[in-house]
Amino acid sequence: MAEVHLTPDDLATRFSLPKKTIYKMNSDGTGPQYMKIGKHVRYKEADVRAWEDAQYAQAGAA
Repeated sequence: MAEVHLTPDDLATRFSLPKKTIYKMNSDGTGPQYMKIGKHVRYKEADVRAWEDAQYAQAGAA
């Protein structure tokens, strides 16, 4: 099965965030792992899911 790759627009829609925020997360290193193909940014869906799972706060953490 072919691996699914998402665009910054896809992530912005998925997270209900402005695309500018997605690019800022890339720049800061706080978002999901990404690759560049020429000037285009793409995210493996599996990497995005792993990053999402890591964002859950631990109980009692503030």
